[in-house]
Amino acid sequence: MSILRSRLKTWGLSVAIGLYALPATTHAQANDGTDKYFEISKNLEIFSNVFKELNQFYVDPIEPGKMVKTGVDAMLNDLDPYTNLITEADAEDYELQMTGKYGGIGAATRTNDAGDIIISDLFEGGPIDKAGIKPGDIVVSINGQRIKGKSSDDVGLLMRGAPGTKLTMVIKHPLNGKESTKEITREEIKLSSVPYASLTGADKNIAYVYLTQFTQNCGRDVRNALDSLKRAQPALKGVVLDLRSNPGGLLDEAVNVCNIFVDRGQLVVSTKGKNKDWDKQYKTQTTSWDTEIPLTILVNHGSASASEIVAGTTQDLDRGLIIGTRSFGKGLVQTVRTLGYNSRLKVTTAKYYTPTGRCIQALDYSHRNDDGSVSSVPDSLKKPFKTKIGRTVYDGGGIEPDVKMDDERLSPLAITLLSKGFIFDYATQYYYSHPTIAPAADFTLSEKEFKDFENWLSGKDYSYKTESEELLALLKEKADKEKYFDNIKNEFNTLSAKLSHDKKQDLNNNKAEVINLLNNEIVSRYYYQRGRVINKLKLDDNDLKKAIMLLLNTQEYKSLLKV
Repeated sequence: MSILRSRLKTWGLSVAIGLYALPATTHAQANDGTDKYFEISKNLEIFSNVFKELNQFYVDPIEPGKMVKTGVDAMLNDLDPYTNLITEADAEDYELQMTGKYGGIGAATRTNDAGDIIISDLFEGGPIDKAGIKPGDIVVSINGQRIKGKSSDDVGLLMRGAPGTKLTMVIKHPLNGKESTKEITREEIKLSSVPYASLTGADKNIAYVYLTQFTQNCGRDVRNALDSLKRAQPALKGVVLDLRSNPGGLLDEAVNVCNIFVDRGQLVVSTKGKNKDWDKQYKTQTTSWDTEIPLTILVNHGSASASEIVAGTTQDLDRGLIIGTRSFGKGLVQTVRTLGYNSRLKVTTAKYYTPTGRCIQALDYSHRNDDGSVSSVPDSLKKPFKTKIGRTVYDGGGIEPDVKMDDERLSPLAITLLSKGFIFDYATQYYYSHPTIAPAADFTLSEKEFKDFENWLSGKDYSYKTESEELLALLKEKADKEKYFDNIKNEFNTLSAKLSHDKKQDLNNNKAEVINLLNNEIVSRYYYQRGRVINKLKLDDNDLKKAIMLLLNTQEYKSLLKV
């Protein structure tokens, strides 16, 4: 969602472009090809002229801001996906990513098939929570403006604003359809980078900290959480830092998190770019929290950027064990440059390197395939590096865990139930028929309640294609194109019938997975985001179980940190 959407005026854009144009005398000087700026000057002038012609002669009115944004986005598409134009309308979204703070009402929304805007999540204790609005409620209008069918950006524009300002929202109950009017006062919403930390393990002597993003002061938040757990349990046996699905954030905060477990003066990460100003080294600056306590870090495919700096540094220094699946592989650093008119350019200026000197960037955006796609660095080109004690690690493909776990992906059925909103909608119905539930750590649907869900789902369209069916459809498409299908039609139909899946059987086969998803969504209605985390951790979290086991088994933990 974004706020303060505005458009650049035509005259303002022309001035901005004109500032980059070289004097006309330089054009002749560049004809011999010696002036590398000639192409820039020439093409900026062409772009400006095209824009002015369209503005004056195109049959319908044009939207200057939208048109230029489209043009710039197309230009940036040839680069990496992290180089982006941040318009004034996007500015608050960017600040939220960096700081975890924004002015608004503390709600997230989703859109159903009918185009209704539905409250999907609440910030505990936030303005919309105080107003008594619940997940599942349908937003009819904001400040008198009906919003059905609007984009999430447009809805965000209406919801966000300066703390202290008010908005009026008409809400429709999801079950009885009754409408009510709520006046809401916007506040500064601060999303915690550490939504959950606790003592875990059979004897409650393992500190678990869940870090969602590397926003400002998240290093301090992690340290404070560990201090609190240490006071509650002075005889801590180890720490689990959960970075799963953490997309990263501020590089400085990655250094601060590393500083919790390694002492002052240790190189954490270095950066190198085309411009030598970006060749920098980042070292820890303060006294550590604990340099000896056994440490495990959980990662998965969604752990990226700053998460990989922390995991990579921990691995390079043999400071702890990395557990999970291979991380995302983002070894690029972005810098934000001011463009004027409240717009900025987030541009990739350097690559980063862990203490051993390895860059874990997985995709090579400088060399694209004929179809425009990019390829991963092949294993044959990955270079070996040695950790502090001599273990072998590799560059070019994310962080490979020291302890690899199974890649737990959602089934096609689960993805369909989530994407079509059936998990969400059933949780809404469940909430209104159950005034209270068990604590988040204990709640789970009973067999009878799952049967109720199964009955509620009957008659609803949650069809999907399995991977086998998709491959079979591709075979038919190719056979038709090559005029072979008539020869194999009978065999194809027989195979298609055998592969056809029974939805009820699929629901039974994936019962445990579906129950877990339902549990997590239902718990959030009573215990918010914190409840989601608690409920998820009490399930069969094999990565966490493995981490706890290794922290309590000193001999095995140490054996994995030997050459």
